[in-house]
Amino acid sequence: MELILRFNMSNQRLGKFLGGFVLGSVVGTVVGLLVAPRSGKETRRLVKKSAEALPELAEDLSTNVQLQANRLSESALRNWDETLIRLKEAISAGLEASQQQQTLYKPEAENHLPESAKTTGER
Repeated sequence: MELILRFNMSNQRLGKFLGGFVLGSVVGTVVGLLVAPRSGKETRRLVKKSAEALPELAEDLSTNVQLQANRLSESALRNWDETLIRLKEAISAGLEASQQQQTLYKPEAENHLPESAKTTGER
């Protein structure tokens, strides 16, 4: 359960980071264009060129996010599998210890039975 929460939290952090990155890039570009000492014609040409590059940038960003999500997913699954293995081993060890305890106390419990129960096989 804790692993799933960690995975969800890291996905949320990654999403917030990437959202902030994109927003910061856009704001920085707009401010830079508005403050730059260029003529209106040059600025419009630069804005047009930047706008044409946005789809490619978005595609690259999308691919990068998808790769990161896949890596996180694979890591989470690997950790989950390891956790399940340890859990199964712990359950097996607990069952084995329980069975050993039962066999240790069984003869002792028979010693405390009344004589009539020992001979008739009653418990």
